[in-house]
Amino acid sequence: MPDSSQSYSARHLSVLEGLEAVRKRPGMYIGSTDQRGLMHCVWEIIDNGVDEALEGYGDRIDVVVHADGSIEVRDTGRGVPVDVEPSSGLTGVELVYTKLHAGGKFGGGSYGSAGGLHGVGASVVNALSARMDVEVDRGGKTYAMSFRRGVPGVFTDPAAGPTPAAPFAEYTEASQLRVVGKVRRGVTGTRVRYWADPEIFPAPAQYDITALRARLRQTSFLVPGLTLTLTDERAPEAIAAASGPAAGDPALSVKAAHASASAGDLFTAGAAEREGTEVFHAEGGTADFVDFLATDGSVTDTFRLTGEGTYTETVQQLDKRSGHLRPTEVERTCTVDVALRWGIGYDTTERSFVNIIATPMGGTHLTGFEQAVTKVLRKQIDANSRALKVTSRDGRIEKDDILAGMTAVITVRVPEPQFEGQTKEVLGTAPVRQIVARVVEKELTALLTSSKRDLKTQSRALQEKIVGEMRARVSARMHKEITRRKTALETSTLPAKLADCRSDDVASSELFIVEGDSALGTAKNARNSEFQALLPIRGKILNVQKASQADMLRNAECSAIIQVVGAGSGRTFDLDAARYGKVILMTDATSTAPTSALCCLHSSSATCAP
Repeated sequence: MPDSSQSYSARHLSVLEGLEAVRKRPGMYIGSTDQRGLMHCVWEIIDNGVDEALEGYGDRIDVVVHADGSIEVRDTGRGVPVDVEPSSGLTGVELVYTKLHAGGKFGGGSYGSAGGLHGVGASVVNALSARMDVEVDRGGKTYAMSFRRGVPGVFTDPAAGPTPAAPFAEYTEASQLRVVGKVRRGVTGTRVRYWADPEIFPAPAQYDITALRARLRQTSFLVPGLTLTLTDERAPEAIAAASGPAAGDPALSVKAAHASASAGDLFTAGAAEREGTEVFHAEGGTADFVDFLATDGSVTDTFRLTGEGTYTETVQQLDKRSGHLRPTEVERTCTVDVALRWGIGYDTTERSFVNIIATPMGGTHLTGFEQAVTKVLRKQIDANSRALKVTSRDGRIEKDDILAGMTAVITVRVPEPQFEGQTKEVLGTAPVRQIVARVVEKELTALLTSSKRDLKTQSRALQEKIVGEMRARVSARMHKEITRRKTALETSTLPAKLADCRSDDVASSELFIVEGDSALGTAKNARNSEFQALLPIRGKILNVQKASQADMLRNAECSAIIQVVGAGSGRTFDLDAARYGKVILMTDATSTAPTSALCCLHSSSATCAP
């Protein structure tokens, strides 16, 4: 056996520098390299523009899918900084698009709350692109820089236009941020156009227009006043091949084909800048988003619950004197905006967002919301239990009873939230749960206990719906248990206390049901074991005329009778399936137990003569 210590040494170790790690393990940063990962790259670039709009800079984002398979995102924000960053000696453009964990979203005061937090989004997209062109409008000039798989340089494009196949000259000594034009002073913005790398993505041009449309529509709801446009220059057959339900939000994609008609007054469609351009602009916020998502009739109006709370957090901040990170305790403010309604349907639709970034797997904000809603509704139903005719026998209200038919949009604005991974599918900031729960509990309680006639009517209708859901659930579970018990009884072995007969002839066989083991001993001495069987049961077992079917099936003596007779019970009772031709009750003059128990063969509501 070879010496493992000699065959494995430091020369076998590798260190991936810069963007090499992204190209080596792209799934770590974008989830996958299929269409889902391809679309995630688009979201990263769009969200950079949305973060600018959230801070009040810029009111427009344009997304263009070009015919050559590239995609372009333009925004009217402040523009990426073009001056040189002192510690690295790189311009802001090169720093943002080539260095991991670089940007203005690490608590330096440029962004109060943003979706991009890790400083890797733009640089990851650049690393996974065969070509990326960035143009920035700032200070009356237009600056430009190009990259090939994350490396800055210059493309020598043909007259037909830019292409990733054009000759590329990499910068060797120092990078250059070119000035390629002039703009009016005060005009700012960023334009990013990139071609996904076919070495990374099997289908680098398969952008799902349905998912893009749904995402831009969703963003217009979450950032009221922001105008977003979508233009697809591809041929119709290319669009059809790329579009599919898997990449988009299913709830939004259902209505995606009806962009103008289904939006109604929620959208203001401006004049198309070019043929095929769709414009999304909303002013109503999360309340209109809920109305858009809801598809059933309403039980309540759309409620808007807003508020905020603060919490302290220890974070690592850069000490300007020493140049090192120091633990610092800072106070955070979490802003909560929730819209919800209950409809007559049974499905639950919940959409949760952190700084307008969708969190499809939920997180602490969704947990806090559901806990608060469940607590408030349980408390209201307990307070009105007499009017709702709710008793302890009905069981306990569960979360699913309350969420049935609910449509809700939960959004929070949090500085530097803690996500689980770069894909940001789960919020992990623990204090957010308590803040959301506190806001929702306070606001929803005020609405449900309001003295206004309309709100009182809606509150009563909602509580009645929830109680109905609870009773339907309990009834369904009971029916399921009864079916299981009946199946188990009809297929299980015969009870050991049965003294069976030897004959297989049903017509001549007889079953004697006797009271107790003492009667069994006496009857055994007198019976003909060839065709007479004996089953002892205890006295006064159950009044099946008053008991429920579930109670009857749980009773051991009734279960034994059903098993021995073999003909089933209730609606499934089949006389032709009985194992004996006669069933004889052998008892003294004062006992009614065997007669009462025999009713279980027919049904719990049967009327049997004593």
